[in-house]
Amino acid sequence: MSSDKLEKRRKKRMATLVTQAGRAPFDHFGFVNPPVYRGSTVLFPTVADLEGLRQPYTYGTKGTPTTRALETAWSEIAGAADTVLVPSGLAAISLALLTATKAGAHLLVTDSAYSPTRAFCDGFLARFGVTTQYYDPAIGAGIAALIRPETTAVLVESPGSQSMEVQDVPAIAAAAHEKAVCVIIDNTWATPLYFPPHERGCDLAIEAGTKYLSGHSDILLGLVSANPRWAKRLRHTFNLFAMGVSPDDAALALRGMRTMSLRLKEQGRAALEIAQWLATRAEVARVLHPALPGHPGHDLWKRDFSGASGVFSIILNPAPKPAVDAFVDGLELFGIGYSWGGYESLVLPFDCAPYRTATRWTPEGPALRFSIGLEDVADLKEDLEAGFERLRGEG
Repeated sequence: MSSDKLEKRRKKRMATLVTQAGRAPFDHFGFVNPPVYRGSTVLFPTVADLEGLRQPYTYGTKGTPTTRALETAWSEIAGAADTVLVPSGLAAISLALLTATKAGAHLLVTDSAYSPTRAFCDGFLARFGVTTQYYDPAIGAGIAALIRPETTAVLVESPGSQSMEVQDVPAIAAAAHEKAVCVIIDNTWATPLYFPPHERGCDLAIEAGTKYLSGHSDILLGLVSANPRWAKRLRHTFNLFAMGVSPDDAALALRGMRTMSLRLKEQGRAALEIAQWLATRAEVARVLHPALPGHPGHDLWKRDFSGASGVFSIILNPAPKPAVDAFVDGLELFGIGYSWGGYESLVLPFDCAPYRTATRWTPEGPALRFSIGLEDVADLKEDLEAGFERLRGEG
């Protein structure tokens, strides 16, 4: 596609872009979706072509037309210079961190980060002399005081995947860039549809395509996109590890992307309605949803985001564990599981306290995270109402 046509398409509204990005039907005899290219070996016509790598595809680990279609599409959606695909969201986090760190480096990570991110930093990066320091997610421009000469990267996650703190990403990015420090964001909650990561100052953006991009809870996928400054280094690190994804998963992700805008809009609408209803319940101490006016960081969310996804948390008033277990176990429409972003609703009890180091997690009572799917809101409320009866010992 010509640069003029690409630039024209990038200016389309997001709901249009997700249906058009990464498509080149007339490269594939007019079929609207690219075929699934499976293969490792790629043949070269001549020795000169082999030595000069004079073709777009050279070996299976470097990509195929199927994976390239998804990379191209995601770069358009995220406003990135390049995107690489890896086998999971955690693999995307790991690759981004490996791209931006080196032996002896100092790394700043939000205290609200996805727990496996901390495990990778503390258990793997530490083996190579990388020191990880966790910071209060509310720090904003104050991050400047934590940056050392050996600091190479700051990782943000906004909102936090369980506790839902919204970070001042532009302020953090501005402070980091003054010291030539890479800014990495885990943008899975909002996706680029609701938070344009590179426009907000992030150098590398992580997405667990397992979740909203897939939308159907049937693949594992991670994406890392980069701005022009970091694109070459990201691609180089990716090639060194050769941790590509299967073309079948890429094709499923492309299919999920075409309906992603509709699903996000509906799931976000339903989640906000349920969050507002839960906020009126006597059994609930607090609802942690960035789009609610009373939520800490709501003003930042309103400034920087164009929407909210279907994931939020609640803090129950103090209740005995058997009662909370009865509430959760008896739910018929909410599965109990770690992932989210699929078509089905999920619930997960959680406790951040054991791994927080820069901040304290002191909720009023038990905490639950919900991922709202595509079920009817009235049915979900009825299911939760029955759960509250069990919580009170009436069920």
